[in-house]
Amino acid sequence: MNRKYRLSTALDVDDLLMECTSYAVQLANEKYNFDPPLTIYEQEHWGKHGTRIDVIFEFFNDPEFYRTQPVIKGAKEFVRKLAQMTEVYVCTAIPPEFMGIRAKRIMEEFPEIPADHIYMGSSKEKIHVDILFDDGMHNILDSNATYPVLMRRPWNKDATGMLSVNTYDEFLKVVECIADSYSTQPKQFSLDEPNIVVLVGPSGSGKSKIATQVLSKTDRFEKLMSYTTNDPTAVEKNEWYNYVPLEDFRQMCESGEMFQSTMYAGHGYGSKKADVEKILSSGKHVLTTMDICGAMSLKTNFKNVTTIYIKRDKKLLMSSILRKNSSIEDKVNRLIAIDSEKQNAEICDYVVKFSTYEEAVNQICQILDIK
Repeated sequence: MNRKYRLSTALDVDDLLMECTSYAVQLANEKYNFDPPLTIYEQEHWGKHGTRIDVIFEFFNDPEFYRTQPVIKGAKEFVRKLAQMTEVYVCTAIPPEFMGIRAKRIMEEFPEIPADHIYMGSSKEKIHVDILFDDGMHNILDSNATYPVLMRRPWNKDATGMLSVNTYDEFLKVVECIADSYSTQPKQFSLDEPNIVVLVGPSGSGKSKIATQVLSKTDRFEKLMSYTTNDPTAVEKNEWYNYVPLEDFRQMCESGEMFQSTMYAGHGYGSKKADVEKILSSGKHVLTTMDICGAMSLKTNFKNVTTIYIKRDKKLLMSSILRKNSSIEDKVNRLIAIDSEKQNAEICDYVVKFSTYEEAVNQICQILDIK
């Protein structure tokens, strides 16, 4: 059934539309001359933790901070585009004494957002919208939105399973995919042009094993290797990843080599644009496995991207995760993420549900027209 009403989206403000943590870090460095300078990467979890980064919280009690918060680069254009796609609301947590300053700034900087669409308060679970976009992991977990979407930041690096993005463009692509999910028109797959196929699914779904078996049945596709900081000596090695130290990974991200990067269970994962382009230029199609965040990055950066969600029985997922050669913490994070990942199936182009790997491979080969 086609959707009968326009999508609604609620946006956070701090660290999503306006600089907050980074601005407080800047002010703290200017005031106290830290050596080495503070960075936002030191805010690994939200709140005070008895480290030097706690100093930033003093600025959150200053009205001048809220009057002078810089708008994040690209935020105004992002809101303009989003307002053409959905109804836009703001839901922002701020001390009561500063609410007037915050409302005035929002109305000045983002005129596309009606004044009566601005909500103040920390209980974001009371806001009922189709999509919530926030950098607070607790807000995403508690949200009653149909599609809660997390903006990746250093303090939510341990988030697993939930729908997450790294940029405004990726979020807009998610909105497009959500809108498309209500369409009655089925996805039409074609290999007439260079194509990128990405298998998406929770940990334990067997997507890497399935992808390997699909590759063995055709020479028209080539594997796209990704990069991770997850130590191969501490976990079960995955042949779809190149393992790199955290410093090297961050350098590749900051240099622009990575077209997408994300954190999963505290580890970095990413892919290089040059690797994709190399495969496509050879005349072959790309096959890869990613989380939903990586899949949305692919759709943002390349044409002809097809997403296939690998849906497996929950008991089998749990059993597969528990058999992994990884830490207890890693297993717990992956188990917790199972239910959060279910909804990702709704925004993928195809869903493959299976009992055996052979069954999954046959379904994907049928989708991809692999004889």
